[in-house]
Amino acid sequence: MNKPKYPIERRYIAKRSNTRPGLRLTTRAPAFFVAHDTGNPGAGADNHYRYFNALADRSASAHTFIDDKKILEIIPTGTDSDPAEKAWHVLYNVTTDNERFGYDANNAALGVELCYGGGIDFEEAYKRFVWYLAFCCKKWNKDPRLFIPSHKQLDPARKIDCDNALKSGGRTLKDLIADVTAELNALSGESAGHSPSAGNGGAGTLTSPKPAVPPASVPSTPTDFVPLSADLALALIAEYVRPAWASARTANKQPEAEHFHRLAVNLRSAAGIDETGRKLPAAVKLHKSNVQELVFRWLSPAWYQARKVGDAQAAELAHDRANLLRLSAGLPKQ
Repeated sequence: MNKPKYPIERRYIAKRSNTRPGLRLTTRAPAFFVAHDTGNPGAGADNHYRYFNALADRSASAHTFIDDKKILEIIPTGTDSDPAEKAWHVLYNVTTDNERFGYDANNAALGVELCYGGGIDFEEAYKRFVWYLAFCCKKWNKDPRLFIPSHKQLDPARKIDCDNALKSGGRTLKDLIADVTAELNALSGESAGHSPSAGNGGAGTLTSPKPAVPPASVPSTPTDFVPLSADLALALIAEYVRPAWASARTANKQPEAEHFHRLAVNLRSAAGIDETGRKLPAAVKLHKSNVQELVFRWLSPAWYQARKVGDAQAAELAHDRANLLRLSAGLPKQ
């Protein structure tokens, strides 16, 4: 990588079981990155170093704190020569991280904290936050759209970060992911293009014309969700998910391979079938993040390619599939 746009300061807190246990990440390299904010307006990175270096009455910590002046790693992350260690930044009894990534966040993810409020210049802190997340995605070859959940997404019953800090600066999580993606493109020497928006935790937007007559059995605004057909679930797995899984396996990217395996399981569950094609007692609502990935990664590019070559039928197929996925997650059609 070229010289970093912003310096990364590494000043590690003392090893103690409740803050820095000194244990390696289970995955060795980070498998994903959790976007947090400190929930402590006005306190900068140095304040949080001092706080966690002295914390004695509870278990909590994170790897990196970012304010308008610095990026400060207080627990090794693997961005330098020190191997990445565990931090206590997401409760172990939260299950969303396991469902999405196959690991507890504390065992596999970096916790990255945005400092905000008080005298902290939000724009300067935000620029460093965006760059650091892009830097990590570049280093470990991760797609920001898939591997940067917010703490709120992992623990929605209890947490509002990093959305709370972003809101204070007029940003949303969708903005953050888009900005990290653009920064990653810049780091990779690529031009930052625009693709159809994947939405804030929801489905992407395909801008092709709607079919003149939607299927009569599919409501335009579902009150809960409409199960996928088995044929559609199996087609998406065969055309998109299984090749991605095989590619990840070939490249020895085990976390990504496991991610695609779970995506296939979720698609079958949304159609009410198991791996053998046998019917399950009931279909399960598809995760919104799964819809986001399928639309943004595969169906939206398929629609654009079909339009480019003038294949109206293929474009309509991609559009219809995207809407059926949305309905299976309880989302309205677009």
